[in-house]
Amino acid sequence: MIIPLTEAVSDTCGGKAGALGALLRAGLPVPDGFVLSYAAYLAAVRDLDLGVSDDPDAMRQAIEARPVHASVIDALGRALDGLGDPPVAVRSSASNEDTGHASAAGQHESFLAVRGAGQVADAVRTCWASLFSPRAIDYRRDDRPPDGLAMAVIVQRHLDAEVSGVMFTPAHAHGTTEIEASWGLGPSIVGGTVTPDAYRVAGDGSVTRTIADKRTRLDRHGTRLVVRDVPAPARDRPAIDDATAARLAGLGGQIAAVLGGPQDVEWAIAGGRTWVLQARPVTAAPPPPPPSPPSVASDAPSGALTGTPGSRGSVTGTARIVRGPGDFARVRPGDILVCPFTDPAWTPLLRIAAGVVTETGGVLSHAAIVARELGIPAVLGVPDATSRLHDDTVITVDGATGAVTATDA
Repeated sequence: MIIPLTEAVSDTCGGKAGALGALLRAGLPVPDGFVLSYAAYLAAVRDLDLGVSDDPDAMRQAIEARPVHASVIDALGRALDGLGDPPVAVRSSASNEDTGHASAAGQHESFLAVRGAGQVADAVRTCWASLFSPRAIDYRRDDRPPDGLAMAVIVQRHLDAEVSGVMFTPAHAHGTTEIEASWGLGPSIVGGTVTPDAYRVAGDGSVTRTIADKRTRLDRHGTRLVVRDVPAPARDRPAIDDATAARLAGLGGQIAAVLGGPQDVEWAIAGGRTWVLQARPVTAAPPPPPPSPPSVASDAPSGALTGTPGSRGSVTGTARIVRGPGDFARVRPGDILVCPFTDPAWTPLLRIAAGVVTETGGVLSHAAIVARELGIPAVLGVPDATSRLHDDTVITVDGATGAVTATDA
């Protein structure tokens, strides 16, 4: 039921854990941990008749309402003691997650800074239940999991990262590695709440970079995660130098060689050491950057707002300002979402929207990945988009150039 992470394989522990296990066996730097295999989930839900229910909310609530069995909590306690009882990260590893066909990027629950067997057990149960969350179900385009879908859960030593980021390894030898980086813990980047620095490492090792205004960071404080303002002098300072970017690209090449193809890698630097937190197949590569910086893109229409191209295509539609879940009900099919950022909970909106514009976020964030998988144009990191654009105006979004144009511009 509990398997050391170094022994994890996809057949029993899901694609996410299986990939980390393979990387550990290859000697790559992955934080130590263990996995509650599919067997633990299946034992927990065996008599809940989830497979015959047509009500996802009822399925989720049934799992959340059931206490984790004492034998599982005891086993978790022993496994945590084996790690030295540190704060841990608890991450989902579903059987349909991190595959070459679908990333399920951010669609299931994960937790950082969890401590103690009881709290870990609660996080595990929430990961199990997240198979039935609205965003996960909408991502699957199904109202309930198909037969055979199961959830394993990874428990790993938590890293207090000074810098975190995402890396896409190239599809071809000598191609370009795409890297995004920002201060603090990784959810700021993958969740799109900060616009990260962007680095491109060419096959010859040369590095080009775009440094962002990184205003906030996420850090651990005890067993809580806190958002803090980045001191002004550090906001536009590069999160990593070119040499570190080149080393990351080299590490990405090793990861791709072990796992057999281009990879979407989450990484962190803690205590001066680089760690691999996750690796999965790239399902939807980002568009190439425009030939000139977005702020001066020569092919942007006069009066256009500009940001980072996030998902290819061009679309014209009605702007809908969405600042949070309270605005979700106002979105109609064919609207273009204009929002501060999009996190994975917004996946159902991406399913009906014609395009998306955000004020923050990078092209390797979860929401940008899902937008590309769904084939809708996206432009990211447009400053003050929610105040500069207005509800019910018609706008055109060009996901190749990063231009957003109102009809009266």
